[in-house]
Amino acid sequence: MSALTGKRWPITSLGSVVKFLSGGTPNKSTESYWNGRIPWVTSGEMTSERIHTTEYALTEEGAVAGSRLVPRGTSFIVVRGMSLAKEFRVSMAMRDMAFNQDVKAVIPCDEFDRTFIYYYLKSQSNPIRDSASEAAHGTKKLDMAVLEQWPIPRVPLDTQKKIAAILCHYDDLIENNKRRITLLENMAEEIYREWFVRFRFPGWQEAEFEKGLPASWVVAQGDDLFEVVKGKSYTSEEISDQLNGGRPFINLKNFNRGGGYRSNGLKYFRGEFRDRQQVNRGDVVMAVTDMTQNREVIGRAARVPYLGETDGIISLDVVKISAFSWPDIFTYAHLRYSGISEALKELANGANVLHLKPDLVGKQKYLVPDTPIVEKFVKLVEPFYEQTEKLEQQIDMLERTKNQLLPRLISGKLSVENLDIQFPPSMQSDQPDSADEAAA
Repeated sequence: MSALTGKRWPITSLGSVVKFLSGGTPNKSTESYWNGRIPWVTSGEMTSERIHTTEYALTEEGAVAGSRLVPRGTSFIVVRGMSLAKEFRVSMAMRDMAFNQDVKAVIPCDEFDRTFIYYYLKSQSNPIRDSASEAAHGTKKLDMAVLEQWPIPRVPLDTQKKIAAILCHYDDLIENNKRRITLLENMAEEIYREWFVRFRFPGWQEAEFEKGLPASWVVAQGDDLFEVVKGKSYTSEEISDQLNGGRPFINLKNFNRGGGYRSNGLKYFRGEFRDRQQVNRGDVVMAVTDMTQNREVIGRAARVPYLGETDGIISLDVVKISAFSWPDIFTYAHLRYSGISEALKELANGANVLHLKPDLVGKQKYLVPDTPIVEKFVKLVEPFYEQTEKLEQQIDMLERTKNQLLPRLISGKLSVENLDIQFPPSMQSDQPDSADEAAA
């Protein structure tokens, strides 16, 4: 178990101050249970620290009949599954939600603040992960008896709220940056689709069309447009979560579901590699392995950000797409927004882990626009991606600072009792979630 080092706070057991509620899955053949407005959380959704929406939603009838409804601000933990071998997942509900049987909701007593409980659980992620035991078919599970006895400091309620407010300020800033990134990406996508899918590019009214396509554009095989470079195989001894003299290692965790780069999945590699397997700022990479249930990562592209003084290395689960003549920005936009990723994901096969043969990426057909149109597109959207990269760098800085503060605040090493702290909007119960506002 984790050693808590609070100097003034007595230690009690987690089970004495919270309740662990079990969820469930309503009968999927009962139509009146599904397609409602209540998000239904599964372990797959819990790659996000804050959950606003989910893939499936229940009606009120479904939530009562087969699951359980908990209020906004509730912490969820994953208690079984393959993911527990690598990480203990904790997420917070940003609206009233239901959840399935692989997830438990953590409900604190009146003496504990629910947001503080969330950050406390985050501070215990590694030791709780290490406590997981073997379950069937190579999965892991958390022993609830162990969690019930897990030590937690009995922090005064006012101090809990101050600690939570400090950490919450960071998460609010991070979430705001993520919204801005989404907006910029949506703008780039809309321009791409307007020009290269709906064919309303600058000057389209005067262009000649044949069979619905601009007459001067051609369809070419991927192998004639770009090179697909396979990544580096590795051993567990060659990678680390810490720099330790290694190089940034672009791996499967660096891909968001649906595509795009995810910085907090970065590892570091110490070993031999080929020059061709190096990547740097602006390079385009694609995931060729997937462990999600709905093929949400495989075939998706990401742009490599600035990685520091040394180039990164791509793992065996990743390929680099090096176009012969297209600018990297257009290559990325084409792979993200043209629909080719949907075709590629269907070519992947495997049981628990999906694999896409890298050669198949080059065997697909791609629409090749006129060079002047491509150049205009790049000039227009390049500022969007530059701003996105700056926002992602800010997110990395905020994440690092928050993670440094987290254990010091939870343990009491960093005192907050005498600080005058304003509660952020996300801790104020009268603030609606953005998804609620959109629904209304």
